[in-house]
Amino acid sequence: MSEFYLKPGDRGNLPKNISKLNSRMLQASLNIAQSKFSFWMALMRYASSFINPYWSALSHFSEAEMDKAGRTSPFETAQDLIDLLLFEMQIAAKGTMASISALNDYHTRELREVLAAISNSLLDNNSEDLLRYSERQLVIMDTLNNAYPKAVIEIEPEYGFHFDNGGYIKVAETDRFELYQVLPTDKNVRVRKNAKPMIVLPPYVLGANILAFLPAEGRSYVHAFANQGIPTYIRVVRNIDTHPAVQLMTGEDDALDLRYFSEILVKKHSRQVTLNGYCQGGFTAVIAVLSGVLDNLVDALITCVAPLDGSRSKSLVEYIDHLPFRFRDLGYALKRLPNGNRVVDGKIMTWVFKLKSIENEAPFLSFYRDLMMLDKGWGQTARISKVAAAISHWLTHDITDLPFEITKLSFDSYTKPVTSDGTLPVRLFGRPLNFRRIAEKKIKWLICIAEKDDLVDVEAALAPLDFVEAEVAVFPKGHASIATSWSLPASECSIEKKSMMGCPVSSKFAANYDVAQPRSPVRFHLDLDAKPEKERLLIEA
Repeated sequence: MSEFYLKPGDRGNLPKNISKLNSRMLQASLNIAQSKFSFWMALMRYASSFINPYWSALSHFSEAEMDKAGRTSPFETAQDLIDLLLFEMQIAAKGTMASISALNDYHTRELREVLAAISNSLLDNNSEDLLRYSERQLVIMDTLNNAYPKAVIEIEPEYGFHFDNGGYIKVAETDRFELYQVLPTDKNVRVRKNAKPMIVLPPYVLGANILAFLPAEGRSYVHAFANQGIPTYIRVVRNIDTHPAVQLMTGEDDALDLRYFSEILVKKHSRQVTLNGYCQGGFTAVIAVLSGVLDNLVDALITCVAPLDGSRSKSLVEYIDHLPFRFRDLGYALKRLPNGNRVVDGKIMTWVFKLKSIENEAPFLSFYRDLMMLDKGWGQTARISKVAAAISHWLTHDITDLPFEITKLSFDSYTKPVTSDGTLPVRLFGRPLNFRRIAEKKIKWLICIAEKDDLVDVEAALAPLDFVEAEVAVFPKGHASIATSWSLPASECSIEKKSMMGCPVSSKFAANYDVAQPRSPVRFHLDLDAKPEKERLLIEA
């Protein structure tokens, strides 16, 4: 980059054609004015997308408060609302500070580039002058306003599950779920019929598609297993908008449907099943196992970034603790469907998690983050990667409403800790659930965590280690990275690696958590698959 001031010796290098300089400067000024108009349009769009759930939240809030009006005094109501206002002001302050920091970083760099571009225009050299700078800004803003949203929509055919494309086989269904077999994308691989089967359980909130992120690009959590010849199955929840059974689903329904699917697979493959749960799917897999309904059907668990004791998620618990007690109620997120059933509004739940992490999710901060992604700096043009488009599609279009009873299980886990003897704060079939049952049933367990997970704290995912033994695999990056980054076979921390020893985890993390890197998730399952033949024959008998 050229320096943006003139040295005494440079005056002789000023352009001789002043009219040409004026023309280019005028055109640059028009381009910059146009790009700044686009800048403000994009900024308002980001702000609007963040604020939109507020109107739904306000409606649900009013309905819940009407229900409580007769049970609390006006003085208590006024005091609680004042406390809520103070809480909201704290959140707004955090978001504002984060946004100011991002604004300062971007515009400081932009100012230096503008001054350098002016200098280059005056010196008439071959570096990026003001006209070329302004043209690049037009491209960047057009990309942010038009090309990027278009790319997010157009990635849909390549992103996630498409059960009608021939790559999946529907195996079974209930009123609430469908079970599909995931076929290998590698045409040289054949599924081994007598191999140990696996059922993958996706999260409820943001759905299953994240686990088949970009199959054609080799980024797919489920296909990483299927491409090893493992009989891999994905349990997908039916559309909650059109299936009342999903709207009214309980934890018991979830567990019984899982038993039904497991019975089918044990009969088909003559081997017990490995349950592989991602995020909330890991939590529901564990409590189903602890309830006893999967005895003699499931003998192994893989949980990835799963909140197994949500009360240990410091950031979310701190957020809840600062929320006035009156408002720690799922009723504020309930919406009534046309048939009268009430479900948890998925947009509100997602918005709550954004508020919890407002330092990273403030709308202006998100705007500048995307702008920096597209504006790589001096002389470089904007480019949209498929990964960025697919992640944005996931976060924008995969949000769905949730069954109340299923959400309440997770809510109770975040608001009530596991007891000192390992008993969870939730029950299934009226039975207490205790982590120690994993050891009693001799179930093998691999717990996968993400080093920089800001959604499920590491302590929440590793809580069972206080009561039972389990292997732990540590991955770099954040909550979705195991499914998006590390599902790629060629990646440094691929989930297909034989050992996780070569996966770089920060020294600070290693010092805080004395965790030895064991097998990868795929290797963990393959090693279980290599059990003696007599075990298979025993199951067949």
